[in-house]
Amino acid sequence: MEFHDYPDQEMMMLRVAQRISSELGQTLRSEGRATLSVPGGSTPGPVFDTLSGTDLDWANIAVVLNDERWVPEDSPRSNTALLRQRLLTGNAGAATLVPLYADAPSPEDALDALAEGLHPHLPISVLLLGMGADMHTASLFPGADNLAAAMASDAPPLMAMRADAAGEPRVTLTLPVLRAALHVHVLITGAEKRAALERARKLSPDQAPIAALLDQAQVHWAA
Repeated sequence: MEFHDYPDQEMMMLRVAQRISSELGQTLRSEGRATLSVPGGSTPGPVFDTLSGTDLDWANIAVVLNDERWVPEDSPRSNTALLRQRLLTGNAGAATLVPLYADAPSPEDALDALAEGLHPHLPISVLLLGMGADMHTASLFPGADNLAAAMASDAPPLMAMRADAAGEPRVTLTLPVLRAALHVHVLITGAEKRAALERARKLSPDQAPIAALLDQAQVHWAA
């Protein structure tokens, strides 16, 4: 694990956005296309704001969430809606959004079609993850119903996930897809999550799912 400690959150968000932009640019120059995977929630919003104005060949960049709640975009709980507001605007409005939600009663009803849409955009070029105080990442929650299957080496790229802490059913990228990313960043803030990160380093991935990615991650933290 490579750990970066910043003097304040504003500096961290700017530096992370710059690093992601640089890595996407490198991938575009070598491959002609790139895939960026990002978390939902409000924490990465300042990173998205900076990235959205970056001068990149966004028309050849695909953007996919790490995970999504099984709610439509008009729900205040929709990560996709937040992504459209904060990242897929300005220059980045030319990017391709790879959906993790479809108008179906449950995630299982749409998983095959969603996975088919994701497949052409793998592997992920740059992966930005968050982490909860419970040490979950994406929707890999400790105690979730499909956690073991989603972390198996032969897991499909997408799985449905349900957990008490998750609220709604979710669709999540699975561990093999996350670990196959070329660049992995974890973004956390505050003393509680710094303490959770230190706990995760001493626990097994079934107890602390983020632990399964720390060996290849750059972790960015500010109080």
